[in-house]
Amino acid sequence: MSENKTRQIPAAVILTPAAEQRIADLMAKAPEDAIGVKLSTPRRGCSGLAYSVDYISEEVPFDEKIETPGGIFYIDGASVLYLVGSTMDWVEDDFTAGFVFNNPNAKGACGCGESFMV
Repeated sequence: MSENKTRQIPAAVILTPAAEQRIADLMAKAPEDAIGVKLSTPRRGCSGLAYSVDYISEEVPFDEKIETPGGIFYIDGASVLYLVGSTMDWVEDDFTAGFVFNNPNAKGACGCGESFMV
């Protein structure tokens, strides 16, 4: 007899503990209709693609869904191929705060760090 084993597929993006905490902080003050936050890669900037994190109020069928302790994190289905293997972190210092991405798929980025290309 063989047991039916399902293999856990790793998430496209790895969230650091700081990123998970930031998602929890965002969800704690989210608009009432928000069901989670979503990462997408809209076309923007001088290199072509940018990272965007926004509240969402409804699920989209092909989005990847990652359950975190503080809320659900979604990845835009059309963006997953650009993000596979990436790490998302939250970094704060005296002058700036924001999500930082280590993306092995990025072939380059603009000088200001606003956008990237694959």
